[in-house]
Amino acid sequence: MKTLLLALILSVSLFSFAADAKSVSYKSGDDTVTGMLYTPAGKGPFPALIVIHEWWGLNDWVKEQASKFADQGYVALAVDLYRGKVATTPDLAHELMRGVPEDRAARDLRAAFDFLAAQPNVKKDRIGSIGWCMGGGYSLDVALLEPTLAAAVINYGHLASDPAELKKINAPILGIFGGQDRGITVDDVKKFGQSLDQLGKRGEIKIYPDAGHAFENPNNKQGYRADDASDAWKRTLDFLAGTLKK
Repeated sequence: MKTLLLALILSVSLFSFAADAKSVSYKSGDDTVTGMLYTPAGKGPFPALIVIHEWWGLNDWVKEQASKFADQGYVALAVDLYRGKVATTPDLAHELMRGVPEDRAARDLRAAFDFLAAQPNVKKDRIGSIGWCMGGGYSLDVALLEPTLAAAVINYGHLASDPAELKKINAPILGIFGGQDRGITVDDVKKFGQSLDQLGKRGEIKIYPDAGHAFENPNNKQGYRADDASDAWKRTLDFLAGTLKK
C-alpha cells in the first residue's frame, strides 16, 4: 500500500511539473524556432525571462534553470538557437556555436522577446534575459538589440567594448565572471564595468577570484565551484527581483 501511495504521489508531482512546462514554437523571419516555456502556478501576469543556453545547446541543465526561474515567479522561455541539436562533446559544441549565423541568432532572440511580450500572462514591461557562456554573451546582445528589455544577466559571456554600442543599453546589467577565466579576462570585465559606469548605465559586476569559466554548472566536473555558484544564484535572484518584480 505504501509503495502504491508513493507511486501515486510521484505520478501527480510529475504531472504537475509537466503541466507547467511545454514545448512552444514561434516565428523568426521565415524560420520556425522551438523552445521550452515554463510558467509559474497562478494566473499572473508575471515577469518573464529569455533563458539562453551554453554552447552545448538546449540541454537538461538549461531546462532545469528555466524551471527554477518559473518556481521563483517568472515565465521562462528557454530558447533553442541550435534548431534541435545538442552537443555532448566540446568539439561538437564548438562546431555548433560557430555554425550559428550572427544575424539569425539576433533575429531568434528578438523573436523570443516578441513571443513573450505577446503572452497574456506576461508583464510586457518586465521581460529580462539571462544566459551562460555563449548564452551569456547573447544575453548582452538582447540588451543591445531590445531597448525595452528590463534586465540582463551575463554569466561569463562575451562582452561588447564599443561605447557606441553600449550606449544602446537601457536595461540594468548583472555580470557574473570567474577570475581564472582564460577566455574572458578580468581586465576585459573591469573595462566593461568601467564603460557602463562612464556611460551612466546601471551595471553590477561580480568576479569570483578563484573560479574559472562555467563554474556554475555542476556538469563541469573540474571547474564547478558549489559555493560560488550558490552565491551567484542568490545574487541573480536578488537582481531580478529588484528589476523585474519591482
